[in-house]
Amino acid sequence: MFTEPRSLGWRTDLIFARFDGEVSERGDHLVIRTPHNPTFWWGNFLLFDHAPREGDAVAWLARFEAEIASRQAESRHITFGVDSEVAFALPADFAAAGMTQFASTVLTMRREQLHAPRKALGGPFRIAALRLPEQAAAAVELQVVVDAGESENEDQYRLFRERQMHRYEAMVRAGMGDWFGVFARGGDGNETLVADCGLFRAPGESLGRFQHVVTHPSWRRRGLCSALIHAVCLHGFESMGLETLVIVADPDDVAIGLYESLGFQRGASTWHLEKAAPRTA
Repeated sequence: MFTEPRSLGWRTDLIFARFDGEVSERGDHLVIRTPHNPTFWWGNFLLFDHAPREGDAVAWLARFEAEIASRQAESRHITFGVDSEVAFALPADFAAAGMTQFASTVLTMRREQLHAPRKALGGPFRIAALRLPEQAAAAVELQVVVDAGESENEDQYRLFRERQMHRYEAMVRAGMGDWFGVFARGGDGNETLVADCGLFRAPGESLGRFQHVVTHPSWRRRGLCSALIHAVCLHGFESMGLETLVIVADPDDVAIGLYESLGFQRGASTWHLEKAAPRTA
């Protein structure tokens, strides 16, 4: 029976699904559902304990239809996670069904690995935990600007991000972590949120997971992200009592170099198969 993923990437993903969603065991796979956010691809997916083989596509697609699509009309995507420690090729029948494959890099850090940023945070900047829900709208606005082009429908993407921030707000209230930001003070004395991220844990666990690290395009290359991640790592180790921090990133993203400069180390990848929802007219 597949009950707990080997990968720290998938294991920490389940922190969020287990908080306000559903995680059900089905022998060789887990069914992850987030009914309050049905268009969240990686909140509504099947996670298998083995790589797909030629001939598996029909069965896997049928399972997704039965467990997710037929129960949530808005979940029109198809997503499978694979808890594999080694790389694998996408079988031809999955490709023929319109599935694509990608990997994410899992990076981890323990307290003794943490390095100070190469550049000190100067100027009119302040790092602090956001006051939620009062400052949630500012976080959503920043995330929509940073992720422009992620969705064909900006209004739908904004709704997705709003639902995610509602989740994080509830997790903050439950004592599972915080949402942090870098604030820039203008000449008029007002502050603007220019970078943000979250750090959360499962109750009673010493494993923490970063969420959605972003910096406004107009404020990049000033050391803001490095300073933010460093400050949040310190908070995780010193205030939350965490032993290991996990961050997951696109292997081709330049952000990985930033994370490694602070002491994060690469581990095994997580594997994803996905097919977008049909485009609306």
